[in-house]
Amino acid sequence: MNKKPFPIPVVPAGPESDPALDACSGAESFALMVLGDSMEPEFVEGDIIIIEPEGLATDGSYVMAWLGDEWIFRQLKKSENDGGGWNLCPLNPNYPAAHIPDLSGIKGVIIQKSKPGRRKAAKRYVD
Repeated sequence: MNKKPFPIPVVPAGPESDPALDACSGAESFALMVLGDSMEPEFVEGDIIIIEPEGLATDGSYVMAWLGDEWIFRQLKKSENDGGGWNLCPLNPNYPAAHIPDLSGIKGVIIQKSKPGRRKAAKRYVD
């Protein structure tokens, strides 16, 4: 039996304060479902990723960032051009990278991924 991912409602979000979320600790890890194919082949649609909001973002980390009025999930890479800064790079070459001057837009580091219903398919990205 082929199961489809559990549908999760998508609501607009931004870095501004949300009263419903203010009661949550900013340091608490949270989970999101991967949508789209920009991070394939490592992350495919339906994968569940765990984000650590206060995780240490380093060169090569997978991160969640607030960029141009939207959330973006990419791999962080130190820029060797553009006068320094950082690049948010998709793993799928069909998508463009985005340059950021500093790490202020990074809102969390992906620490783990798993496939829904498959405990043994989990993979950790930090120790």
